[in-house]
Amino acid sequence: MFVKHALDELAAEWLRSESRIYTRVTAPFLPVFVAFHDAEQSFLVIDDLSDAYWPPPWRPGQIALGLQALDEVHATPPPEGIPDLEEIRPQLDGWPTVAADPQPFLSSGIGDDEWLTAALPSLSRASAQCELCGDALVHLDFRSDNACFRGDRMLIVDWNLAHVGNPLIDAVAWAPCLHLEGGPPPWKLVPDSAGLSSLIAGFFAARVGLPAPKTAPTVREFQRRQLEVALPWAARELGLDPPRLPS
Repeated sequence: MFVKHALDELAAEWLRSESRIYTRVTAPFLPVFVAFHDAEQSFLVIDDLSDAYWPPPWRPGQIALGLQALDEVHATPPPEGIPDLEEIRPQLDGWPTVAADPQPFLSSGIGDDEWLTAALPSLSRASAQCELCGDALVHLDFRSDNACFRGDRMLIVDWNLAHVGNPLIDAVAWAPCLHLEGGPPPWKLVPDSAGLSSLIAGFFAARVGLPAPKTAPTVREFQRRQLEVALPWAARELGLDPPRLPS
């Protein structure tokens, strides 16, 4: 068995969110649920997946299996209590933050002030207008460290960010990370993101120049690498000049 034990109240709330999926959904993409305890201590117990295959590298056919697993997630009726994706648009859309104070983004060296001045109106508009509403269950944190394989079956973990909304966001959010792991360019995975690429790029752009939190000292570098994929993708979709990337 694998035990996730909350060490503070924030982690406990994440486990409560996850438990809504594990206790109310039965699906082939979920590991076996064992128990959830929420009293003086909070912990979630699921099947031990240490014997599974965790990409990368992605083996032949596994990206297609990942997309198939996402289709299965999105076809699963969301249980009660899962929040709507539209409710967190302000947390996802980082372009208003960049517009208010562009220096953290500019400090990354990904695009200069001239490029940002020209591109920001289009990026902001696409991000603000992209569709988040929908009735599908979405994972919202789908990437290789949250997915593994047993044979030809993908198992997906870490459901604390699950929402109800536009199912396309899962593939769009996955695409930059997948490309960094040897996968296709994001526009090959998602030919038309309908503005969601701008949303994802803005999410990273608003955070890449900030100090790293003590609990995740490497997260800014990981976000930077994803921004270097997501931002040119968004610019490509909008017909903008690509940002200058550091050599």
